[in-house]
Amino acid sequence: MIELNPEYLVFKTAAGEAIPCSAELVTIELMGAAVSLVDPEIIRNASAAVLHYFKTELGCHSVSVGEFSLALERVLRGFGLKIKSSTEDADQVRVAESDLRKLAAAADKGFELLFFSTLREEMRRKMDEAPHVVRFNGLRGCVKQLVGAQRWSQRCQVLSDQIVEYLRTCLSVESKKETCALVVQ
Repeated sequence: MIELNPEYLVFKTAAGEAIPCSAELVTIELMGAAVSLVDPEIIRNASAAVLHYFKTELGCHSVSVGEFSLALERVLRGFGLKIKSSTEDADQVRVAESDLRKLAAAADKGFELLFFSTLREEMRRKMDEAPHVVRFNGLRGCVKQLVGAQRWSQRCQVLSDQIVEYLRTCLSVESKKETCALVVQ
């Protein structure tokens, strides 16, 4: 058996994999874009502290990524950094959904002109819920319904692109926070 590098831990993923990796690299990966905002020496010290805690104090050679991130969060807070864990909000992801086919049916005889104003109102209603994700389903069916087509055509593609672009514009105008994502299916 090959001996594990002293600066490494075996990390257990949610999928059940066991991956040997440097504690410092995992720290950098967990911090993501925020890593550039923190002094590299603090990152090294934090990862070394968490590594020491698991290996020496607890006698562990493998930990879950969740356990490591919680310990890292405590260490970084100990260094005086304000940490907002992504796991705190993980259970509270709000998704606002809407069906484009129903909106197209509601537009009825107004076709595209009425559809786009209905779409704008729907986006406003969904944004009032302060969601993390706004999801519009049924794009393909909606477009075929508005165009009156049995098969997908160039005209369908143009209208589909217009709807997606319109939704992006509405999101940028209506969004009250920067972290709202748009999904159009």
